[in-house]
Amino acid sequence: MTAPELPPPQSSLPEAAAHFGAHVLATAAARARDIGAATGGVPGVPSLPARPAAPPTPAAGTPAVGAPAPGTGPEHVLRGPTGLGTTGLRLILRQRTPAPPEPAAADGRPVPGLYHHPVPEPDPVRVEEVSRRIKAWALDEVSLYPDDWEEEFDGFSVGRYMVGCHPDAPSIDHLMLATRLMVAENAVDDCYCEDHGGSPVGLGERLLLAHTALDPLHTTQEYGPAWAESLHADAPRRAYRSAMEYFVRAASPSQADRLRHDMARLHMGYLAEAAWAQQDHVPEVWEYLAMRQFNNFRPCPTITDTVGGYELPADLHAQAAMQKVIALAGNATTIVNDLYSYTKELDSPGQHLNLPVVIAEREGLSERDAYLKSVEVHNDLMHAFESEASALAEACPAPHVQRFLRGVAAWVDGNHHWHRTNTYRYSLPGFW
Repeated sequence: MTAPELPPPQSSLPEAAAHFGAHVLATAAARARDIGAATGGVPGVPSLPARPAAPPTPAAGTPAVGAPAPGTGPEHVLRGPTGLGTTGLRLILRQRTPAPPEPAAADGRPVPGLYHHPVPEPDPVRVEEVSRRIKAWALDEVSLYPDDWEEEFDGFSVGRYMVGCHPDAPSIDHLMLATRLMVAENAVDDCYCEDHGGSPVGLGERLLLAHTALDPLHTTQEYGPAWAESLHADAPRRAYRSAMEYFVRAASPSQADRLRHDMARLHMGYLAEAAWAQQDHVPEVWEYLAMRQFNNFRPCPTITDTVGGYELPADLHAQAAMQKVIALAGNATTIVNDLYSYTKELDSPGQHLNLPVVIAEREGLSERDAYLKSVEVHNDLMHAFESEASALAEACPAPHVQRFLRGVAAWVDGNHHWHRTNTYRYSLPGFW
């Protein structure tokens, strides 16, 4: 008996767009808030004055590498509203200074054929300050790593990473919200899953207990103190607890709950990969991509509004079309990680699943051909992300939708820039 076909998905965009009248825009404006006061009030963290964003410079003369046909490229995405009085609302996707030419291989060349948008180097003043603060937090507040991990921590260059991914952050304090969370997430990945003592055995228990640092346990008076004490039991839990405390002080309740949801998605992806490792199983390509939609960077771009000092209201963030855009951004940026970390993972003990490895195994391709096909998969995801973002921007001209989409696109570009230029961690295979 053949399985019944599922009905085609029904988009809620036309109905949603019909309701984007003056009352919705007014509601969005009323609910948006500047979180400078909240971040400035975190004990022990001196505030820097908010830096106004530099006026954007159109990048019309900077074509994307591997750009699609005219009318489908980045200049087509997020055009924003037009007409009298809308100049301040118009959001072009890549409104930045023209990027320099692609660097020589010694400076970290991009994966050949990879569709991406070159961006300028992150602001060095901000990078230095974020790097200083995050190291002080890691050492003095959460005792994140022993002395012999210091070089690896510095080589991660998380300050460059987060400054590049959040160019519209109004202050260093806003940038630190994302930076602490990024470091905490990597501590969980390294210590629980991979490089520094991680194992698939017992991972579910460790992740569950760590998740209570993000999503607090509400239990009895008798057992509450034992749980509270457990939040200091290891470096990942200490990092999660502290990073989330800072974030909650700055974010709205809906923004905090949104992050908790996406972190649960991340942890579920970790568990799927761990199950395959325990079974010594290589999944089908589509199964691997399904896992990567959960075990990916999604929690990072989803907080782009909090880091930007405003709020995309929950009803707009929850739109199916917005969720699709965020998912595609997370999927594309995660395949970037698969491609740039390919040689690093091959040199590590055991088998590391990444897209080229899975394609080679499941489709019977050589390592080189599997890698090149993975580049094509990434490019397809990137084009889908830009197409869906463009359609959403046109259908939903609310100012905070436009700004959020632009912030997600900036995160996508910044993520690639960091991977490409972090030659301490990454190098390309010799396939060309």
